[in-house]
Order: sequence, then structure tokens, then C-alpha cells
Amino acid sequence: MCGRFASFTQTQDLADELAIAEIAEDARLLPPSWNVAPTDPVRIVVERAAKGSTEVSRSMQLARWGLVPSWSKDPSGGARMINARSESLVDKPAFAKPFKARRCLVLADGYYEWRKLSLPATGSKKVPKQPYWIHPAEQGVAALAGLYEFWRNPAASESDPDRWLVSTTVVTRPASESMAAIHDRMPLVLPPSAWNQWLDPSVSDASELLQIDNLPLATLPVGDAVGSVQNDGPSLIEADPDPRDPEPVRV
Repeated sequence: MCGRFASFTQTQDLADELAIAEIAEDARLLPPSWNVAPTDPVRIVVERAAKGSTEVSRSMQLARWGLVPSWSKDPSGGARMINARSESLVDKPAFAKPFKARRCLVLADGYYEWRKLSLPATGSKKVPKQPYWIHPAEQGVAALAGLYEFWRNPAASESDPDRWLVSTTVVTRPASESMAAIHDRMPLVLPPSAWNQWLDPSVSDASELLQIDNLPLATLPVGDAVGSVQNDGPSLIEADPDPRDPEPVRV
């Protein structure tokens, strides 16, 4: 499961790396965050044709993390749909149509995961955990495979600029052999070679992309501060000087 990530690379640097032609103003103004949490606004990359045009262009947009299906009565359920399991994308009604027609890249610098450790000898029943910062092994963006959806607020008027909510979810898969020591699942981090096909709206079946190898990743045990959404800043991805994990996972 991917329940927390960081996105702090400057917008223009991301636009250059991903050959983005257009940046929505709200996406450009989104401040960096080292502790992105469910329902937060996030930057996504999409390819769509403008209304009344057949020309497809790549743009950076803002979306709320947590997919809200178009038929939802309200957006509250989106907080439970921050992830979409790759194994059931075509079976789940909330994900099937977006997987076919509305795929995106969720822009991140890396994500966090918590490794469950052995119970302490003191007899405590609280399972200790070690947070890990997981990021591309080489310099560059962690482009998380995502889906997005549009939800119309039935109570909003036609003239209300906020009548449409754009939301997104991160596609997850079973963890690779090297990552399974931390958690049994991981987000699908697409390598640059897969970006074009994943985003291409003319590709209605991207199932083969779900089988590709993740972008190579590296791991680093970090401190507990990331566990609170109140905390933010570069210190969250600094190495834990005294990790509670007796055998830190190094990839």
C-alpha cells in the first residue's frame, strides 16, 4: 500500500523531464511537500485532447488524492480509494473505466512505507514499525502509475468553477523480491520507457504495462516524524541515526 509520499521537485524541472506542454496554474502554484497524505492535492500528468479538438497534448494538472467515482453521492469515500490494486483494475467498477481511458502519472520524488518488526521482549502487544523512504535509485522523478476521474457536485451551479472535482489513485502491485522485506505491496513506479504508452489515450488496454519491472528503487530508514501529517520538510527523508529496525533493508 502507498499511503504517504513526497513531491518536492520544482514544477518546471518536472515539465522538462516529462516533456509537458501545458501546466495548469493551480498545479504550478502547489507548494512542495515531503509528507503528502490522502485527500491532499497532488500533481498529475495526463494526455487529453482539448474540447472540440482531436489534437492530444500532455499537461500537468491538480487532482485530489483518493479516487471519487463519477456516480458517488459525495466525495467523502475517496479517502479510502488512494490505491488501486493492479490485479483487479478491470474488475472493479470504480477503476475499470479510468484504467481504459483515464490513466495518469502521479508525480512523486519517492514514497514511504512502514516495516513491521518483531514484538519487543517486554511483552508489549504493540507491533513496532520502522518507516522507510523509498525513492528512485538514480536521479529523476518517481512517476507513479495512476488513474483519474471526474466527479460533478450535484449541488453546484453551472457557473460554479468548483463544480467538478478531479481525483486520482495510485496503482499498486505485489512487492518485488527486494521490497517484500518491507511490505507485501508497492506502487507501480513506471520507468521512462513506459510513460508514453501508459498516458496514451488511444491505448485502451494497458494490461501489459502492469507486468513491467518497476523503476529501480533505493531504501532508507527514516525517523518517526513522517507518521504525523502535521510534520513536513526535508528532514523527513534524512536517515534515521538510530533505526529501531535491527536489520535495515538496503536496496
